[in-house]
Amino acid sequence: MLKLSDVNIRKFKLSEQFISPYKEATVPWGPVGYVTFKRTYARRLSEFEEGAVGTEEWWQTCRRVIEGIFDIQKRHAFWIGIEWNDAKAQKTSKEAYDRLFNLKWTPPGRGLWMMGTKFIYERTGAGLFNCAFRSTRDIATKGGYLFAWMMDALMVGIGVGFDTLGAKTFSVKKPQWEDDTLIIPDSREGWVDSVHVLLDGFIHGKKVPNFDYSAIRGKGEPIHGFGGTSSGASPLIELHINLKELLEPKIGELIESVDLVDIENLIGRCVVAGNVRRSAALAIGQFDDKEYLSMKNDKEKLYHHRWGSNNSFEAKVGMDYTWHAEQSQINGEPGYIWLENARNYGRMKDGKKTDDLKVMGFNPCVEQQLEDAELCCLVETFPAKHDTYEDYLRTLEIAYMYGKTVTLVNTHWPETNAIMLKNRRIGLSQSGVVQAFNKFGRRQMLQWCDKAYKHVGELDKEYSDWLCVPRSVRMTSIKPSGTVSLLNGSTPGIHYPEDEYYIRRIRFSSISDLLPALKEAGYKMEKDSYSPNTTCVEFPVHEPLFVKGKRDISMWEQLEIAAQYQYYWADNSVSITVTFHPDEAEQIKDALEMYEARLKAVSFLRYQETGYEQAPYEPIEKEEYEEMMAKITPIQKIETNEGGIGSKFCTNDTCEI
Repeated sequence: MLKLSDVNIRKFKLSEQFISPYKEATVPWGPVGYVTFKRTYARRLSEFEEGAVGTEEWWQTCRRVIEGIFDIQKRHAFWIGIEWNDAKAQKTSKEAYDRLFNLKWTPPGRGLWMMGTKFIYERTGAGLFNCAFRSTRDIATKGGYLFAWMMDALMVGIGVGFDTLGAKTFSVKKPQWEDDTLIIPDSREGWVDSVHVLLDGFIHGKKVPNFDYSAIRGKGEPIHGFGGTSSGASPLIELHINLKELLEPKIGELIESVDLVDIENLIGRCVVAGNVRRSAALAIGQFDDKEYLSMKNDKEKLYHHRWGSNNSFEAKVGMDYTWHAEQSQINGEPGYIWLENARNYGRMKDGKKTDDLKVMGFNPCVEQQLEDAELCCLVETFPAKHDTYEDYLRTLEIAYMYGKTVTLVNTHWPETNAIMLKNRRIGLSQSGVVQAFNKFGRRQMLQWCDKAYKHVGELDKEYSDWLCVPRSVRMTSIKPSGTVSLLNGSTPGIHYPEDEYYIRRIRFSSISDLLPALKEAGYKMEKDSYSPNTTCVEFPVHEPLFVKGKRDISMWEQLEIAAQYQYYWADNSVSITVTFHPDEAEQIKDALEMYEARLKAVSFLRYQETGYEQAPYEPIEKEEYEEMMAKITPIQKIETNEGGIGSKFCTNDTCEI
């Protein structure tokens, strides 16, 4: 595998003269933006300078990201021997920095956390990608490698979609238990390889040694490469035990779809417990597999591990949705994925296409259609943070360039590199869509989408020709957003805000260095009612450009907005969780029949007025908001050595482990 560090050139740098004014400049944070940044994305300064104290401020994160982007471009140019114009790159990078600093666009949370780090240069570029898809279709021949690949991806923070096509393709075999001992290395690769070996024992009947966990670092010790702290060996030990308990009773029987999902869910449980809480998973089953579709009805297994994926199914245009719609009314699952629509269409406006027929599935939040073993890189833009279409186009060019640049890096998976070299798929997204509707009008925004999509196509031709790489097979999508949209106070993706005034609750470790500063600033905090060693902090929010919120919007209007964005903007997919009111529940079947040819994916979730203790969002009245704000002193800076925890792949209503 060619690593970025293998190209021996001087790293791309922005000048101190350019950076200096930004050190004291005001950042246009949203109500919880700065705290979210420090909690999630600010890396320890000691990672970049030995002996340095504290964590990044926003100007430093922006510098790391922008220098990382242009350094990747520079290394690519030198590696393949094409022209590199440093003066032109400096000019573009300064504009990219300014637009990022002012939060007109951002990389995905993945990019804010990993771009420009040693891990990307020295280990693998995979950590820059948001999402992946892996089919189990060939598990009978590829064996435990497929699940090891998924675990590896989850452990570097990539959200993984997978299917159940491997069901009934082999009989579970009895492993050859060996007396030999395998000392598991203290590394991501060591954990993954141990799962590979164990699963190969049950899939192929291969030898399985005794595992020795003594080399794995203790709980609480720092993870120097990726970041975070070690969980110790206990999650891996428990995973090995759980996999044996799942598969030993199945010896001699055909593997079932539920077994495949359980294996992945147990792996996801281990990854979360292993302190890499930045991943998501999506299972895609068959529409007539009732055992799979109802597997979360087993509450004991649901609470143990089956929460580890969102469960969807491959829907067929023209099918009977009666049973599935009834399930959606209960708990928001299953989700609906029309794979044939994904294979045959980009934007719906452009008619049938034949350039993406190898699509096998979707990423966890279903905004990206993917081939088997393919990755994608997402980017966010915020049209409502602009005043003119021309200004938005400039931001769009910078954001596009980020996504395209990430496709230049290699991963440590050869089959993935082969697909990425060909497809160069990116997901140029918009957040704050509802805010943009309220600012510019819906018709004007859809006109922007249509014109801007054509502009992105022109950019792709220009940049692809310069970089000497294929044009991207797909370029645009609508991601659900979440943490990233909190930075500048945008509504997430295409979704509506909770209300004009509401409380946003964020959880912190009870020993977090951030809590004393928040308490001193006047924010209300209390012990979390559900999780031990966790503190819940309340942030009052006033939604700008407000017209209506979740409790005011109909299911039908949400579906129509998604369909319009699938028509005018997204050549990948639109990620949307449609909230429905009790009186709309019986209409879900009709809605699916009406929108099955206009969407590529959708999920439903019953809207409920706040009744849960310490709910993430709680609508409040203006008077309560003003009373809370009167007690708060704005935080200008938090001094801490506690590095950010990194981002989940996505953080909408249903899409996270």
